[in-house]
Amino acid sequence: MTKQEDVGPPAGSLLLDDQLCFALYAAQRAVTAAYRPLLEELGLTYPQYLVLLVLWERGETTVKELGAALQLDYGTMSPLLKRLESAGLVRRERSAHDERSVRVALTGRGEVLRERAEDVPQALLTATGLDEADVTRLREELRRLTERAQGATARGR
Repeated sequence: MTKQEDVGPPAGSLLLDDQLCFALYAAQRAVTAAYRPLLEELGLTYPQYLVLLVLWERGETTVKELGAALQLDYGTMSPLLKRLESAGLVRRERSAHDERSVRVALTGRGEVLRERAEDVPQALLTATGLDEADVTRLREELRRLTERAQGATARGR
């Protein structure tokens, strides 16, 4: 017979430690906190770092495409981009072809920051004690969970 801790909490448990949402929330806060000192050296917040990751990967893009990549709405993206622009890391300009569309591109300073940021992923692994295999496994499990949760949300509409 299997012990209870081997099969997980009973269905319907309302204990905080049995909640998947709380485990994800606590992990997200802890990981973000582990990033904080690494990003402070770059003068970035975690959300700003995420925006720059997309721009370093894709190059110039629209605010709408950035928001979709980061799963953030325009109301969140706009002040975030404004702060990055004030820091001289990105520039925003209206598309010549579509006045409603705003394009975002890295500045030279934003491009140079990429070199300094290249140490961040390995530093996080070192700080957390995770190896690349751990990260790959966790990332894939979290992606599957995200897809399932988004599917459940879509079905619930």
